[in-house]
Amino acid sequence: MKFGRKRQEPKPATEPKTDVSAAAETAVDDNQYIEGYYGDEKAMAAKKKKINQAKLNNTEVATFCSQMAMVVKSGIPTVEGIHIMMGDAGKLGNHGRAILEVIEDALDGGLAFSDALEETTVFPDYVTEMIRLGESAGKLDEVLDSLTVYYSREEAIAKGVKAAVTYPMIMIGMMMVIVLVLMVKVMPMFNEVFSMLGAEMTGFSLAILNAGNIISRYAVVFVVLLAVILAIVLYLAKTENGRKKFSEFASKFVLTRGINLKIALGRFANGLSMTLTSGLDPTQCLELVDALTEHPVVKEKIKEVQADMEKGVPFSEALINTQLFGGVSNSILSIGDKSGAMDAAMNDIAIQYSNEVDESIERMLSILEPTLVAIISVIVGLILLSVMFPLIGIMSNIG
Repeated sequence: MKFGRKRQEPKPATEPKTDVSAAAETAVDDNQYIEGYYGDEKAMAAKKKKINQAKLNNTEVATFCSQMAMVVKSGIPTVEGIHIMMGDAGKLGNHGRAILEVIEDALDGGLAFSDALEETTVFPDYVTEMIRLGESAGKLDEVLDSLTVYYSREEAIAKGVKAAVTYPMIMIGMMMVIVLVLMVKVMPMFNEVFSMLGAEMTGFSLAILNAGNIISRYAVVFVVLLAVILAIVLYLAKTENGRKKFSEFASKFVLTRGINLKIALGRFANGLSMTLTSGLDPTQCLELVDALTEHPVVKEKIKEVQADMEKGVPFSEALINTQLFGGVSNSILSIGDKSGAMDAAMNDIAIQYSNEVDESIERMLSILEPTLVAIISVIVGLILLSVMFPLIGIMSNIG
C-alpha cells in the first residue's frame, strides 16, 4: 500500500453525465490526487532523512513495544498514543521524535500500524511481521507484550556476551601494553647498563631486546596492523554481516561453542513462546523463529522438526524426537503439551537456558581472570629474570 492515498467517500447518485464532462471531472480528480500524493511523499521523505540511523537496538525496541502495549490495552487510538509518546521520544535513540513523526504521518495517511513501522525502516523485520499478524488476529496487545519480553531477554543475553568478551580483551590489551613497554623501553636501559659494565646480553634477554628494536624500527607498520585489527573488531561488532560471521565463528570455536549453543536454544525457545502466545499455529511459529535463528545446529534441528510435522507427527513430539533440548526440557515439553500450555512450557525452557548462560559466563570469567593474571605474571617475570640473573652475576664478579 502506498502512503498518502486517502480513501474516497462514495458520491451520491446523480444524473448521468456526458462523456466530455465525465472525462473532464476525472482529469481534475486525478490531478488533485497526484498533487496531494507527491506532496505527502516529499514530506515523508524529508522526515525519513532526519532519522538517518540503523535498526533500533534491543532496549529501544522493548521500550517502544512496552509503551504501545499500554496504549492498546487502555483503548487509546494508536495515532494518539504515538503523539503522547513524543514527549518521551529520547528512549528511541537520538532520532526518536523523527521516527514517531513518520509513524504518526503514516497512520494519518491510512496505513496500518505494522505498515507505518515499516515506513521508518528502523524496526527489525521480525517486529513488523509479528505486529502484522497480531493486527490480523486481533491480539495486538498480546503480541506487543511478547515482543517486550523477547527483546528484553535479547538485551540481557547481549550484555552477558559483551561482558564475557570485553573483560578478557581488556586483560589481554593490558598484558600486551606491559610487554611492549618492557621490550621497547626497559630492555634498552638494561642493555646500556650491561655495556657500561663491559658485558653483553645473551640468550633469551638478547632475543627480547632484538624484538623490541624491530618493533621500534617498524612502529608505523605495527600501528597500521593495530588499526586493521580494530577495524575488524568494529566490523564484527557493529555490522549485521559482521555479527553473523562472529556468530558462525563462536558456534565452532572450542571455548565458546557450548555457550553459543545455549544462547541459540534460549532464543529459539523464547521465540516459540512469543509466537505461540500470540495465537499462531506451530507451523507458522517455526517459520518465523527459523528466520531469526543463525546457529547452524539449531537451524538443522528446526528443519527436522518441520519434516516430522509434515509427516503428521505432533509438534511437541517432533521437538522431543530431534533431541534439540534434551533432559529436563523434554519433560517440560511433554507436560506443556498435555496441559495445553506449550507457550508457558517454552517460556520456562527459555528462562532455564538464560540462567544456564549466565552461570556459564560467570564460570568462564572466574577461570579467565586468574589465568590471564598468571600468564602476564609469568611473561613479565621471565623477561625481568633473564636480565637480572646475569646482572647479579656480573655485580658479584666485580665485588
